[in-house]
Amino acid sequence: MAQPWKIIEGIATAEGLLELRQRGDRDFLIMIGSQVLMNSMANRSEVVLGQSGCGHLKGTAGARVLVGGLGMGFTLRAVLDSLPADAQVIVAELNPAVRQWCLGPLASLTGNAAADPRITIEICDVANLIRRCATDGGQTRFDAIVLDLYRGPHSKSHHHDDPLYGSRAIENMRAALKPGGLLAVWGENYDEGFHKRLCSAGFSVTTERPGRGGLRHVVFVAQLKPTLKTGKHPRQ
Repeated sequence: MAQPWKIIEGIATAEGLLELRQRGDRDFLIMIGSQVLMNSMANRSEVVLGQSGCGHLKGTAGARVLVGGLGMGFTLRAVLDSLPADAQVIVAELNPAVRQWCLGPLASLTGNAAADPRITIEICDVANLIRRCATDGGQTRFDAIVLDLYRGPHSKSHHHDDPLYGSRAIENMRAALKPGGLLAVWGENYDEGFHKRLCSAGFSVTTERPGRGGLRHVVFVAQLKPTLKTGKHPRQ
């Protein structure tokens, strides 16, 4: 017989009761209302997301990465494992309770990724942080942006005004990335409209469906073309 779930903590939010539940040493759920947001026993797409977003930065000195959504820390762990020792990682998380869970009962799942000295956790809306970076004249641009939010792009995302997946938000992400920068986005299912908006914004886009059976989420990997330096040619 399976062990019963124990509620570790519940936090009231505008979208319902946010709960951390546990049974056994490594079996955790994060729920909001009756919806399961994260399951510690099913994290393959989160790991692939972090690896796909930052694997190319292993040898990039001083790499700067933005992670949107802390969750249980699996994506963050994969990001950190893909980066050099001098990297800087900003994590945008809406709820301070999630940060405390990752530093407390969830820490052993990820080797205490949330306490890594390379990271700074900001309690904020990642869309606002991206917008701020996009309008600061390029002072805080990122080599990669990795979005691991419990609602990924979907067919009902407003094509222009969605704060994360609409064309305006994509332009902000483009402006917040360095030339050649990469955007990796988790989705529950493939969304053709989001794919097309990324391409229209100048990204080269591929998708991955991690795993071989059961529920297979999608990872969008979108890269900007690097800016080529050009010089004036002497007249002939």
